[in-house]
Amino acid sequence: MDGPNTKSYHIPSDAVWFITGCSSGIGQALVQYITTHHPTHRVVATARNPAALTHPPNPSVLPLPLDVTSQASINSALDAALTHFHRIDILVNNAGYSLVGDTEVAGDAESRALLDTNFWGVVDLTKRALGIMRDTNPESGGAQGGVILNVSSMGGFIGFPGSAFYHASKFAVEGWTEAVARELPAAWNIHLCNIEPGGVKTNYATTSLKFMSQGRHPAYADPSYPSNRLREYVGKEENRRAWAEPEAIARAMVNVVSRGGRIPIRVPLGADSYGMILAELESIRRDLEETREISLAVGEMEQLESIRFLQRE
Repeated sequence: MDGPNTKSYHIPSDAVWFITGCSSGIGQALVQYITTHHPTHRVVATARNPAALTHPPNPSVLPLPLDVTSQASINSALDAALTHFHRIDILVNNAGYSLVGDTEVAGDAESRALLDTNFWGVVDLTKRALGIMRDTNPESGGAQGGVILNVSSMGGFIGFPGSAFYHASKFAVEGWTEAVARELPAAWNIHLCNIEPGGVKTNYATTSLKFMSQGRHPAYADPSYPSNRLREYVGKEENRRAWAEPEAIARAMVNVVSRGGRIPIRVPLGADSYGMILAELESIRRDLEETREISLAVGEMEQLESIRFLQRE
């Protein structure tokens, strides 16, 4: 089986970007970077509350309200974008948040709400964008295809203590993205990519952090326990000084789609993300080697035939 995104992508000189979560952080930085460094590009900048968008008036920027948990809101924003710019070349699914706390006390409603934003919002926007990139873009005189950048995290590859539902949402995004990328015929010229930042100097770790409504579970109160040690580390400003600037993440994301090459299915951003993902891969390799005999003793010959079939597809 071929890997996803086997062909190179060449971005139009007047590309139209549709970006979610633009009121702060990476989304805000991405809009500013594109308008400053790629003035011929156009941007649809969305936020749940459009009054929070702080970008100065610019004819190449269309600000729109968007609640990614509402299909009606998604359809309205996409329709408005197409009416204004007639196509969408790059979709950036950036809207999301984290839920922090002890998993045992997580409420069903708040846990499902996180998945509604971080995962199902990505799914619903992407499903509609696929048809736009395949069918609408060439009808408007543009090139068929486009790129879908799903802003995940190194937490979409590695799970850390204290944010189980956040990691569940990002793991779901990454697996879903890879599967869909393999599903699309190369002729459609649609490329999907998981963007995996490490630490970024946004309000993710401060004012936008959402804690579980039930508070702490008393069994996890010991300061030496894993989630408490991690929370203490992230809570100290001096430990966040080495995190990446949002502008650097934005520049790298634009470079991923504008360099004229193949777009990988995963792109770690930051030395912390790159290094920790490599270390996780090594840990996975050790686990595989440790259980090799157990693994291969289960229907070895029959399963090898299945692998050969999948590799041929």
